[in-house]
Amino acid sequence: MAINRTGFIETNFGLEIDKDVNARLAYTFNWSEWLDTGDSIASVTYTVAARRNDPTPLVIQSSGRTDSNTDTFVELSGGQVDKTYIVTARITTANGLIDRRNFRVNVKARSA
Repeated sequence: MAINRTGFIETNFGLEIDKDVNARLAYTFNWSEWLDTGDSIASVTYTVAARRNDPTPLVIQSSGRTDSNTDTFVELSGGQVDKTYIVTARITTANGLIDRRNFRVNVKARSA
């Protein structure tokens, strides 16, 4: 399921990506440059910052590690048009190190 989606842009707020309201897509983080030689990702937890009174929140359908144990993925669906969500990945490595990264998802209503 870990498909490496390109299209992240770097802004003053960090990484961002646009997602269509009807899209269900997987996004991948590669941690290999951060990991020590010989270390690997033991676990990952993805969360979406909750928005108050959001009738159609951004939903995590699935998440996990890839076979390489240096990449993690999250599959997202839903969201409210013209709203921005913050998605956070928190990893623990086999050596016991802990880190987190986040990106913003801008939900859009795209047309052909």
